[in-house]
Amino acid sequence: MYSLTMQAISFTQLRTEPRKLKRLLEEGKSIDLIHRSKVVGEIKPKVFDPEPFDPEKFAKVVKKLNLPKLSGREIERRYRKVMMEKHGQTIPRY
Repeated sequence: MYSLTMQAISFTQLRTEPRKLKRLLEEGKSIDLIHRSKVVGEIKPKVFDPEPFDPEKFAKVVKKLNLPKLSGREIERRYRKVMMEKHGQTIPRY
């Protein structure tokens, strides 16, 4: 019924040995979850296959956003204005 490559872990081990569980999942192994000598579930690693970065597609999205071109000085001015509105005046140093 279950292949020999599957590992088993109890609820207590979930709490006491999370590093072991993480390592097994990173290796791509499935783990049986045991509660009171019965298999109650299976923990499987999530398959994550990111799509490669496409700079042309990214450039199109940025162009659609039509963001203003800001200098470093303007970015700093806007940042300080927002922080002043959010937090108020700074306490003067003595």
